[in-house]
Amino acid sequence: MGADQLENALTGVEGYIGRIPVRNLWLLMLYASDLFRTGGIGNVDLEESPDDLPDLVAEILAHAVEVRQRRQLSLGYRSQNAILNRVRGRIDVLSTERQRLLDRGLVACRFDELTIDTPRNRFVRAALESISRIVRRKDVAHRCRSLASGMKAMGVSGKVPTRAQMSTDRFGRNDAHDRFMVAAAQLAVDLALPTETTGMNVLTLPDREVTWVRRLFEKAVGGFYDVVLQPQGWRVRCGGTLGWQIEHKTSGIDKILPTMRTDVVLDHAPSGRRIVIDTKFTSIVTSGWYRDETLRSGYVYQIYAYLRSQVGNGDPLADCASGLLLHPSVGDAVDETVVIQEHGIRFATVDLTAPPGEIRSQLLRLCEPALVA
Repeated sequence: MGADQLENALTGVEGYIGRIPVRNLWLLMLYASDLFRTGGIGNVDLEESPDDLPDLVAEILAHAVEVRQRRQLSLGYRSQNAILNRVRGRIDVLSTERQRLLDRGLVACRFDELTIDTPRNRFVRAALESISRIVRRKDVAHRCRSLASGMKAMGVSGKVPTRAQMSTDRFGRNDAHDRFMVAAAQLAVDLALPTETTGMNVLTLPDREVTWVRRLFEKAVGGFYDVVLQPQGWRVRCGGTLGWQIEHKTSGIDKILPTMRTDVVLDHAPSGRRIVIDTKFTSIVTSGWYRDETLRSGYVYQIYAYLRSQVGNGDPLADCASGLLLHPSVGDAVDETVVIQEHGIRFATVDLTAPPGEIRSQLLRLCEPALVA
């Protein structure tokens, strides 16, 4: 399948984003989530029943909210402007003079007010309302709606914060307990995006769907290996950078020299193995000049640069590191390996239309040493 065919496959019917079942996207969201990394899902075998994932996440979120409510939801400060009969905070001199407030015994003030209506709490309320619409169990849906109503009664408004606002949210020493609740809320909101219910799929534009699933695929691969391989002695790094071994340079090269940024790096010190993974969301092959199909040369050069540029930098794992170019497939499977200058480079696909248990098995097989004929 060529690149254009893969892109065209992502136009979708109800219950699918393209030809990828929504239930499998839920599984990828689980792998990509902070909730999966923190162990919030437990040892439930969701690969065999991904349809139960929204219900499980809803229960986890509801429990986390109930625990926080018993201890009181975290408060925060928000800036307020008000005309008062006494000074509070800082005086807004311009507004006070412009409106001649002092003549009436008033003063314009700017101050910070402690409130429960924080972006974090509004986000959690929105997550409860969103996931209550896609869970299958009525008791879980009712529990989420009741908690959302309770947060409304406490003063948490329904204005949903943007992702930009949430990205600036930082957890302090006194509100670290919110981290688990927010992780569950984030996964709940993500699960509610590509629902299988008519009229609730907010990803309406095919190009937007492709971009969203591409980023999800990258995060899911890193999150899966982070959780599954660490207990086996692997060290997993996601989104790291590699440095060039520069001997001499001109003054302006730093402004234009590209940065090598890897998607996932797997290190296994006991066996001396390193696997540098680069995920792509295109067809693994394309049309060639002299043959029907060929690997994309730019991708091959990229993974080769990741491997060879690190040789001799004092890291023994880098000297014999292997590379993996991982693409999704829609029906056509590829798993081929070549050894170039003592570095094995594997070109493989994972079938996102396969049953969830098979997706897991495919990802695990890619960590096994490849056989080269």
